[in-house]
Amino acid sequence: MAVHVARKTKTTRSKPASSARRFSPLRSVKRWFVVGILGVAVLLAVWVVSYKVINPPTTAYILSEKRYLGEIDRQWVDVDLIAPVMLRSVVAAEDANFCLHTGFDLDAIKTAIEAGANRGASTITQQVVKNAFLWHGRNWGRKVLEALLTPVVELTWSKRRILEVYLNIAEFDEGIFGVHAAAWHYFGIGPESLSAQQAASLAMVLPAPKARSASNPSASQRQRIALILDGAQLIAKDGRATCFED
Repeated sequence: MAVHVARKTKTTRSKPASSARRFSPLRSVKRWFVVGILGVAVLLAVWVVSYKVINPPTTAYILSEKRYLGEIDRQWVDVDLIAPVMLRSVVAAEDANFCLHTGFDLDAIKTAIEAGANRGASTITQQVVKNAFLWHGRNWGRKVLEALLTPVVELTWSKRRILEVYLNIAEFDEGIFGVHAAAWHYFGIGPESLSAQQAASLAMVLPAPKARSASNPSASQRQRIALILDGAQLIAKDGRATCFED
């Protein structure tokens, strides 16, 4: 007689519900916060890179001044239609090591810190970032964004493009934005016709455009113009203008 032995079959037990990953509102909020930050970062990067080929239509500061004054004077002009001496003058006045750094002039920053100065360490690239993409004012939020966006500009734009944008959005007098409007406002000529003296005079007003005049400078401002004239000639001779000249 055959004896049949019943085998016990193994049953697979499902994991307890307690071991499953539970929904966490805090974790979800953190995840969406990170996604949001990354999304904003991507949009900012795309915006910055787009200005490599797209001329900035306006800026936050220009819009603010237009609301305050009612009207402003500004017309874009291609860099090829700006007297080369204007480019050299603004570099000599604002950022003599423009061709040597990659967005931050560490030597100038060190000197400014040691001297306790509030101004003097900001490069032209940093000023372009502030003027084109951010807002005016001394606060840590803007400084952090400026520090993050400056390398993006340096990596994706040419030095010549940085100067082109800078000279087209900088303020030269109340309601006067860009070198085209400034040249006509002060001297009655186009930016392509600026002399070395006139270019140095325009560069002189940039740190304080509402308090300085390119056509009627004070004695101390005339001394500053003379220094800019010498500086523009020097950087042309020693090679510190090669990165933005044809």
